Amino acid sequence: MAAVLKPGWSKPSTILFASEIPANQKAFAFALAQAQEFGSDLILFHAYDTLVVAASEASGTRSYDYAAAARIEKQHLEPLAERAREAGLHCEVVVRPGLPADEILAYTREREIDRIVMGTHSPGPISKLLVGSVAEAVLRTASSPAYIIGPDVVDGRYRNFATRTILCAVSLQETSTVVAAFAAELAAQHGARLILQHVIAPRNARSFSPAVHSMNWKRACLRWFLPSCGPGRGSDHRGSRDPTEELLYQSQTQQADLIVVGAQGASAFAAITRHGVVYKTVAHTHCPVITLSPVVLAPCASNAEKLQPAEAYLAGVF
Repeated sequence: MAAVLKPGWSKPSTILFASEIPANQKAFAFALAQAQEFGSDLILFHAYDTLVVAASEASGTRSYDYAAAARIEKQHLEPLAERAREAGLHCEVVVRPGLPADEILAYTREREIDRIVMGTHSPGPISKLLVGSVAEAVLRTASSPAYIIGPDVVDGRYRNFATRTILCAVSLQETSTVVAAFAAELAAQHGARLILQHVIAPRNARSFSPAVHSMNWKRACLRWFLPSCGPGRGSDHRGSRDPTEELLYQSQTQQADLIVVGAQGASAFAAITRHGVVYKTVAHTHCPVITLSPVVLAPCASNAEKLQPAEAYLAGVF
């Protein structure tokens, strides 16, 4: 099956930085570096809560003042816009009232956005149902790749934001061809080493013959993934422990600069409680994570695959 990918996804011409107030400076640094690397237009986007109100001294009543709120929110983002313009980039500030996730997704449907860049917070024991919900909603619903900078991501300035090693999590599902092809395009664009990782859940590992599975995996790599990587660019790693632990371990061991995953396969409970593999990876990895959502991957899946429940995906690799 041929992967359905847009050229702008690996070499974005327009990047949307979804910002909160105050802005996540580390996430903005990554967005700015990417815009500089590709000569992209940079959009600083912020959705503000419509509960921002202004008190009327004359009447003593409280009324919504959307125009005033928008002006104030724009002022907060102008210093970032000036930094981008001083770097020679075309940059605009867009501020809208409404729920952040809804407005981000609505705007990406209106404009041709090649990549969404955003930061997220670390989940605490009490706030894990709320913190990071915007990033979660965006990465699972966006129609373009979402580049997420988690709370433990190391500042990229020490290596000039270079992408030398890309780690891509894949399963043997058909949609993984799209994820792997996208990772291969990114690797080619950056001249980076590409590592494909496939994980079998511990509870399923006993049902697999290591020798047979190894042979099947290599055949799948040759047939689906590695031809997209180009000669000498791809390598593979297999594991049979917890998928998140394996992904985080390999990202550290291989000194990955970027992780590529498909943001699907989580059960409803996992998505709500933030226990899905993608969410836990974003929350704890030291490097950024770029995701392709089910919106992107679903048209590329066969009917048989679409009918499978979320729990059928190998170990929740996605």
